Parts: sequence; structure tokens; C-alpha cells
Amino acid sequence: MIMKIAFFSTKSYDREYFNSANTRYGYHIDYFETQLNAKTISLANGYETIIVFVHDSIDSESIKFLADKGLKLIALRCSGFNNVDLKFACDKNVKIVRVPAYSPHSIAEHTVALLLTLIRKTHKAYNRVREGDFSIEGLMGFNLNSKSVGIVGTGRIGKITAKIFAGFGCKLFAYDPFEDDECKQYGVEYTNIERLFRESDIISLHCPLNPDTYHLVNSGSLSIMKDGVGIINTSRGAVIDSGAIIEALKNEKVGFLGLDVYEEEADLFYEDLSDKIIKDDAFARLLTFPNVLITSHQAFFTREAMQKISETTLSNINEFYDTGSCKNEVEHEQYIAK
Repeated sequence: MIMKIAFFSTKSYDREYFNSANTRYGYHIDYFETQLNAKTISLANGYETIIVFVHDSIDSESIKFLADKGLKLIALRCSGFNNVDLKFACDKNVKIVRVPAYSPHSIAEHTVALLLTLIRKTHKAYNRVREGDFSIEGLMGFNLNSKSVGIVGTGRIGKITAKIFAGFGCKLFAYDPFEDDECKQYGVEYTNIERLFRESDIISLHCPLNPDTYHLVNSGSLSIMKDGVGIINTSRGAVIDSGAIIEALKNEKVGFLGLDVYEEEADLFYEDLSDKIIKDDAFARLLTFPNVLITSHQAFFTREAMQKISETTLSNINEFYDTGSCKNEVEHEQYIAK
């Protein structure tokens, strides 16, 4: 019997890469463009397996509905799992699998791309030159060499980011509950989060979102940072308190901000809203700052990453149904531990 899978938040590139990877398995995949939420949950009725993404809502109500209809497996095609009620899934015996490392280089490289664009103002220079304006007034940047960079979270992505910054000759601080010996070889000095905030010229966020990291960057932590500090976030939007960061930009405490994620991005990112009014006041305010650069959660978006995501997701499903378990299963205790 061919397994039927419901696939949510589908884009054209998802179909391309998953159809290619699926030639190995022959699953019947029904692609739905809509996000999975309380209003669309009935679309997943009768499927034993669903594939979801970062903006799909897998709360207790959704899990209960689907578990009662026979759901056995939720396959996340991403590494984060903060959008899943893990405890309730465990109670209902619904298993969760994820893609823990699809391409950490993609996100680390995008982090540095955001930073270099901001400090050298290449996005502004590009627009000027296209309009025949070859003035460099207002485009003064600064060297990364010798700057202090604080990396929050030295998992796979943070570690690669540290290696890249080491190549620029930066002084590296890091905060992570688990120190990494390879990072230390790059010259990383592990320290507490307060010192990292106080002494870093640039702060790069690479931590998971959990109760300990929710609004880690807030009015209190911002107050101890250097004046003119730069912050780059390619982790999860809610690691930064949007209201607090706007105030810090207004009073010039924050010198520049690069975001690939945003606290309330689910209703914005991955959609073409160019002909609509953005009703999120905080996001609209962020767009007005000349020293803020925002991309639409695209740090992961490379050919290599999409291939890995599709192959690992389907491999996880195959492993689960073949053996009853999966090496990439997420358990409730993992969320608590982090």
C-alpha cells in the first residue's frame, strides 16, 4: 500500500525538490499551499503522516484532532520545533521528527552576508549606481578585522559562523551551555551572556527558541550593550523583543540590525504582499530605519539545503515506519533541556 502524506505550506521549490527525492520512495504526497492551522486542519484528516514547516501551527488542539483521526507522525522539514506542542504530542503518542542539520553553512554564510551588507552599505550603493549616482557620501563603513563578535549559541551554525569570523580576524566571544572544543580552536572565548553583551561590537544570534531564550534581547540586555552595537539574528524571531529593539534603534543604542527572522513573521514571510498594506506596526516601523536590513527567512535557502531537507525528511519517514523509531526524533525532554 502506498503511503499518503499531507504536505503543508507548499511552494514551487518544495514540490521540485521533494518530488525528486521521492523517486526513491514512491510516496503519494498531497501538496497544500495553505499553512496548517485551526482553520485548515481538516485538510489533514485521514493522513497518518504530515510534513510541516516553521509557520505551521501544531498546537494541542491540532494534535488532538489529527491523533483522533489516525495521525502517527509529524515530519518537520526544518530544525526548529518551537511551533509544536511536544508534551501533548508525546501524551497522544504522535511522533515528531525533524531535519537537524540541512546546511548550517547556508545560514552561517547568510549571517555574514547580512552583516557585510550593513557595514559596507552595498545595498545602498547598488541603488545609487543604477540611478547614475556615483557619490560615496554617506557610504562610509568599517573593518571587521579586530572587532569583537559575540556568538550566542555554538551549535552547528554558530560554530561555522565563528570560523568565518575568525577568518576576518575578529575577537570572538561565545555563550552556550555546552562549550565546543572546535570553536576554541578558532580563538573563541566562552563567557557568560552578560559579558558577551557588554563587550561585543557585534552580536550574532544562533540559539534555539525556548523559554530561556524568548526575548533574550530585551530592554534590560540592550541597556548593557555597547552604544552602536550591531545585532544579526538568523535564529528565531522571538529571541528579540521587537518593541525593545525599535526603541534601541530610535535612541541609537543599536547601530545596525540584520534580521532574517521576525517575531510575528508567520503572516508575512514567504508571501507576496507587495500590493497590500502591512498591518503589523512593529514590522512597518522596522522597515523605516536606514540601518535595518530584513530578509524573509531565506538564510537556509540554497540548492544544497533544499536537497538535504527533502532527502532527510523522507528518509526520516521511511526510517520511522521501517523500524518504529528515528534517529532524528524530537522528544519533549529535548525542549526542556534547551
